[in-house]
Amino acid sequence: MTLNQKVLEIRNRQRIKSKPFDEPAACWLGTDNIRGEILDVLTVIFQTSGCYWGKKGGCTMCGYVYDSASGEPSDADIMKQLETALLRASEKQRFMVKIFTSGSFLDPKEINRDLRVQILSRLSKDSRVAAVLAETRPEFVNQEAIDDCLSAMNNKPLEFAYGLETTSDKIRRESINKGFSFNDFKRACSLARQNGIFSKAYLMLKPPFLSEKEALDDILKSIDEAAPYAETISINLCNVQNGTFVEKMWENKEYRPPWLWSMVKILADAKAQHPETYLMSDPVGAGAKRGPRNCKNCSYDVADMIREFSRTQDTKTLEKKDCDCRRLWEKELLLDDVTFGSPIRD
Repeated sequence: MTLNQKVLEIRNRQRIKSKPFDEPAACWLGTDNIRGEILDVLTVIFQTSGCYWGKKGGCTMCGYVYDSASGEPSDADIMKQLETALLRASEKQRFMVKIFTSGSFLDPKEINRDLRVQILSRLSKDSRVAAVLAETRPEFVNQEAIDDCLSAMNNKPLEFAYGLETTSDKIRRESINKGFSFNDFKRACSLARQNGIFSKAYLMLKPPFLSEKEALDDILKSIDEAAPYAETISINLCNVQNGTFVEKMWENKEYRPPWLWSMVKILADAKAQHPETYLMSDPVGAGAKRGPRNCKNCSYDVADMIREFSRTQDTKTLEKKDCDCRRLWEKELLLDDVTFGSPIRD
């Protein structure tokens, strides 16, 4: 059985709870460093027909496929989702909008061409919206889609975000089952840049089958290799989501989410190497059993330290907290490979 077949088998056993088609899967407010400016950010996850790659099996750590609709929302449903999300920002004077679909905004089977233009035109006409980010797989980035987006945005800044995860094709194929190559990412970023569109790369710290040290080294290498193509690099720390291949490994005690100390080292080292690149991370689920963590005494503080760096880009913020467990993390980096990935202590 291939990795993709195993992921698909797990997905097919999962029960999906349906919700009205005119409600977004999720939306929330936050703040972010957008190319040097601290902005309020409205994030909206549209409830669409779903990620085409997820329907075939998909990524080993991704539970977002279950945010998809149980059927086919209409264009009117999707626009109602957008209006509902915008109500969250009713008191904000200026903000960025991040668009996610749990798949690809540029996939015409998820968001058709007319609807895509309608969404971006609605946002471009809102004087409060300072910029828009849309997530997509790189295979959907082409000149036609770019022309449509730029015409609808009417000169407002646009950014495409890609779940690159790693620049290693081997890891992306054999640990993550991502379904595209680093060359696909480079092509999409280069085409976007030629048309004045910014690029953001999402990397994944510690997908399955990697030790802590291997995962840390892979992210540092990936930042080096992705920085020439993406103005912003965001590192997601793998957490254990329901209905995923990673969850099955975790239940069998074959997987431990990454240490937060690994993220601290990555940000400090990479920022010194790439001072012009915006590096960020939001450790979702930090401190929980299913999330990235150190010990119970420092996990929340270290996670907040990482978030503060993401807003300020100041590496001094990464020196605010220390803990005895940091020495255990250092030993794990030395010994993890000889324990074949089993946690030394949990």
